[in-house]
Amino acid sequence: MRHAPVVSVWCWYRVGSRDERPGITGISHWVEHMNFKGTRSIRKDDVTRLVELAGGTWNGYTWLDVTSYFETVQSDALEAMLRLEASRMTECLYSRTEVDRERTVVISELQGSENDPRTYLDKEVTGTALQAHPYRWPTIGYLSDLRAITRDDLYAHYRRYYVPNNSILVVAGDFDTPRALGLVRRHFGKIRAGADPPQVRTQEPPQGGERRLTLRRPSGAAYLDVAFHAPAAADPDFATLLLLDGILAGGPTVNAWRGHDGRGSVKSSRLYRALVEGDLASEVSTSVVPTRHPYLYRIVVTAKQGIEPVRIEAALDTEIDRLARGDLEPRDLERARNQFLARYALESESTTDAAHQLGFFETIGGHALFLDLPRRVAAVGAADVARLARARLAADRRTVGTLVPAGPSAVAAAAPDGPTR
Repeated sequence: MRHAPVVSVWCWYRVGSRDERPGITGISHWVEHMNFKGTRSIRKDDVTRLVELAGGTWNGYTWLDVTSYFETVQSDALEAMLRLEASRMTECLYSRTEVDRERTVVISELQGSENDPRTYLDKEVTGTALQAHPYRWPTIGYLSDLRAITRDDLYAHYRRYYVPNNSILVVAGDFDTPRALGLVRRHFGKIRAGADPPQVRTQEPPQGGERRLTLRRPSGAAYLDVAFHAPAAADPDFATLLLLDGILAGGPTVNAWRGHDGRGSVKSSRLYRALVEGDLASEVSTSVVPTRHPYLYRIVVTAKQGIEPVRIEAALDTEIDRLARGDLEPRDLERARNQFLARYALESESTTDAAHQLGFFETIGGHALFLDLPRRVAAVGAADVARLARARLAADRRTVGTLVPAGPSAVAAAAPDGPTR
């Protein structure tokens, strides 16, 4: 990727909300915040100056399986960015003043998200669908935990997970490989490995029946959020789910950075025709998330004014039943494959996105999972889609959440829960 004098440096850690427990939910995201506050070697203001002088951009995020930090800059600033990430791994400060300041910030972020009806429904459905696995915690955490977490809790979490043997460094763009490897060794080579962090052992038990919840909150519309248990990214059925979603909604994304907030269905898709053109909904979106452990496949619908969610649910059932019965034409599969391949290419086109995709998939199971997805999707047939619909999208294995407007209307602007930045 040497078409422009740009490099993108991503440093990944295998830690996210899955690595938390009641009492410290939200700690991984809060640690991410603290790691932008400067280090023993680089002051907070100098971090910003380094990136901006290199004409770059930077950010980070925390989600279910990962925490990451990145800088995309002019290629001659590569060494400065490697120095920054090596310092972030070992030298962050965690002053009590900054901890107290960030407590206010993350609590404000939590309270802001809970004012949005879609985000609130997303959190409640996730916590109902998943009853054992720690993916059920919201990445932002719970208010009581954010009030109780101490500076020592944060620093201990940082030291436990921010070690070389729990991290992945990705560099993409315009650089000389031998020189870049030498710089990596110079800045990271002397950092000692730590103890291997504890692994998540809890497995979500099979769901034995349909689960339902109804929320009544201020909202400008009614929402329906249907969650089904989904395979992990390494599961052979993950590629089948991508194609199934492509038929239902069109063009699934596997870029958690760019596409985490779900996306509106393609106008040629079955859900769009049944719900939006059918005058039942103003919007329908779906979400397929690549994860290390089994997670959820979501269908989220915004009801049109005056439409009862039960009518939308009946239309959804009809479309899912069509898939389960094998009501598929070769052109349906071909269209879904082509839409996936187009989005796959588009979302890894830039230097930043290419580095993200390789690092994200390496963190959750191996970058080969990402590179092999086009082949896996191409191998999926109509019988595979029908089998998965019967096995995964059955009514007795879903969680159905409905949010009904009540009280003063609220503007619904935020997206469903995704990476927390």
